[in-house]
Amino acid sequence: MKIAYPGESDEYRLARNRLLEQELALRRMMEAVAEARRALPPGGLVPEDYAFDGAGPDGHATKVRMSELFAPGRDTLILYSFMFPRHPQDERPKAAHGETARLPLVENPCPSCTALLDQLDGAAEHAGRHINLVVVAKTSLPRLLTFGRERGWRHLRLLSSAANAYNRDYHGETENGDQLPSLNVFVRRNGKIHHFFHSELLFAPAERGQDGRHVDMIWPLWNLFDVTPEGRGTGWYPRLRY
Repeated sequence: MKIAYPGESDEYRLARNRLLEQELALRRMMEAVAEARRALPPGGLVPEDYAFDGAGPDGHATKVRMSELFAPGRDTLILYSFMFPRHPQDERPKAAHGETARLPLVENPCPSCTALLDQLDGAAEHAGRHINLVVVAKTSLPRLLTFGRERGWRHLRLLSSAANAYNRDYHGETENGDQLPSLNVFVRRNGKIHHFFHSELLFAPAERGQDGRHVDMIWPLWNLFDVTPEGRGTGWYPRLRY
């Protein structure tokens, strides 16, 4: 099928065809990486059945074990570590309204994590038909649930990890307790929970201008910018308010 658009020049078509070859190569590489990821052997056994704080069916706080996060017939669990509180050097404006706005800046959530979760909230209902998706944060459960309501999140499952060692064990925080935006995947095999994958690009050296880009594959915002002539820009990051 020959592709052409109204008014395009020969120069444009030649450049676009060259780009298409690069896109095809990228698609092949993306699938090769995904295939290699799927072929990973089981990682280490989870050292304990972590107890998180969550909201029960009646809305009251309750303890939720990691093993209880696996719905029947779904043996994969994705846990995203939400930086709430944010990194202490993050000076982007805090929340503009609600209870979260009353918190000190350093106790406010990370704007970048928030932007990602804004987008994942829409996907969570669909993803839940196939896998288990949970968001954990070191802040208290009331603060976490309050912020979720203030953002209008309807589908994300939010749990507090303030009372367990999950963040420390799975690189959701630094040695001095600063929070990190880690994405971890766990699998259940024969009744036992194994670690499967972590977005380790977060810790790998980044080439100039790339930042970590460790969760780009699940972040619609940056991928949307990548198809524009402006691209991602330089020095721009999401905010809690604009």
